[in-house]
Amino acid sequence: MQAVAEEGPGFAVEDFGYPNADKILAERNIILKRGDGHIVLADCGSAIDLLEVWSREKEDRICFKVTGTRGYLALEIPSVFSIKGNNYSAQVDMTVGTEEKTFDVKKNTWTPVGESADSQGRDFMLMEIRTTK
Repeated sequence: MQAVAEEGPGFAVEDFGYPNADKILAERNIILKRGDGHIVLADCGSAIDLLEVWSREKEDRICFKVTGTRGYLALEIPSVFSIKGNNYSAQVDMTVGTEEKTFDVKKNTWTPVGESADSQGRDFMLMEIRTTK
């Protein structure tokens, strides 16, 4: 007699990978890695109170909708120089070479980040956005 493996539903493991990241990369050349679902890419002008990112490598701003009391998004957007905050407190982590720097984004106004806030005018990559209400 053969033993029968115990059958049951498989386990789902959430990796917090960003949905449709490959499509967004192909269409908009934005790398969205992972997050908690509370900071999502949005069409600029589609809603009020969006977080707005300006990059020298993009023709227009990149907007994110923030929901919930906390949010997290890991991403890669090169040459970011300014971010407009919304009603959330926000921090962004950026890199230039091997150096990492955190910027506090002011609520509802433009905050110079990256090369705009760097005395050497170096080209920074936006790596992470964190928000709290």
